[in-house]
Amino acid sequence: MARTRSSKGGAGTAAAQDKTATTKPSNTTSVYTLPAASNNPSKLFILPKNITPEARIVTLQNPRYSRPIRYLVCPEAGFFEFTKVAPPAKSPRSWLLCSKNDSTAEVAQSPTLYLATPLDPFFLLLPALSSPEPTQKKRMFTSLDDHLDLLPNPARHLSEILTWPRTQALVAARLAAACDTVEAAGETMYRFNEDKVLRELLSKARRMAEGGDSGGGLPGSMEEQFVRRALEAPVVGVRVVRRGGNGSENGGGSGSGSGSGSGSGGNSGAESAAETGVSSGSEISAASTAASTAPTSVADEDGATEAAGENVVSAMVASEEMVKLQRLRVAFNFICSSYVAPPMAEMLKGRLDRATDLVDFKPLEEYLTRLAKLRQDAAAARSTDYSRKRTMDEDEDERAEKRRKKEAEEKTKKANQSRGVKELMKVNTSGMKKLSEFFKKKA
Repeated sequence: MARTRSSKGGAGTAAAQDKTATTKPSNTTSVYTLPAASNNPSKLFILPKNITPEARIVTLQNPRYSRPIRYLVCPEAGFFEFTKVAPPAKSPRSWLLCSKNDSTAEVAQSPTLYLATPLDPFFLLLPALSSPEPTQKKRMFTSLDDHLDLLPNPARHLSEILTWPRTQALVAARLAAACDTVEAAGETMYRFNEDKVLRELLSKARRMAEGGDSGGGLPGSMEEQFVRRALEAPVVGVRVVRRGGNGSENGGGSGSGSGSGSGSGGNSGAESAAETGVSSGSEISAASTAASTAPTSVADEDGATEAAGENVVSAMVASEEMVKLQRLRVAFNFICSSYVAPPMAEMLKGRLDRATDLVDFKPLEEYLTRLAKLRQDAAAARSTDYSRKRTMDEDEDERAEKRRKKEAEEKTKKANQSRGVKELMKVNTSGMKKLSEFFKKKA
């Protein structure tokens, strides 16, 4: 029987399909199924290197806000608080967590990082010392256990960590830093002393403001906002200094005298002009006030062209002593607002203002008083300048409106003139007598 074309084509198609099936790669192995999200995801902590395996995360009462907070306590390294570090909500982040010897990895969806920083247990003991009691009542010496019983213990973790001998000795030493101590029957007794607490906080504020042996000091954001801006005086003028090609300096204002004067003449002109600028209140002038030998002027490299530099003149400049006092006050207020209860913080701030033997803030208060008055004067001057400028603008608008009306009237008058009148206006009448000359009385 003869072969048909259909059977031949069918056999070829089947062979081609078998060949395609054998050569086509299988991509079923590239499919990866993600595991379900964990209900209790991992959190990332950065812990100190010197902690021991006996370290525990405990719940203690926050001394500032009186609510339970978790702390890290180690019998060898001491107490630590957790500082939460998180990026802005508008920029999502995540962590990839894995070890070197483990092939499994985990992605933490939350980008929050918890950093363990040292904490002085001195602050944790302050709530027991500031317990409500009549101020007229004389304080008595009590034992360490009596003071610790006054502390809130929400999770009963405090009694557990005090079983460690080193932790108990550390707590007793820090309690002695805030109290007067006496020995009675072989046991140390403690009595709260506000002056010792004030001295302890002030020493911490000094280390924070000055930086200590490790350097540092206040963070840049605190230094800018609470120190520099708080002591910054309003600007009263802008001094422009020009230097010619021959090295001589001159000022563009009238107070500088001649264009190129001697060095002594330039200095005297600078002093008088600077005084004039300061006494002018808060008025800001972009013009040159005087010549000066200040090193802010910029000279051209070839000396042939003239360069100008601007020096902003402030009403008053804070001295280094004022800056140090402001730093110390900012550091003290920051410590009180972070670790001390509000009633005790107010009491300590009042004692600090009265304790001139520890630190005298009177020069700083006088400077801030003068600065507040200067700022008020500057605000009033700006308001006056704005009113004057508004009046001048209104007068200029009125003059422009009158000029526009006059031009419109002249244009209308010219449009209503006849052609003959326009032609007569073009006639040269020089040397001709006017018509009124013929009607005058004869002399």
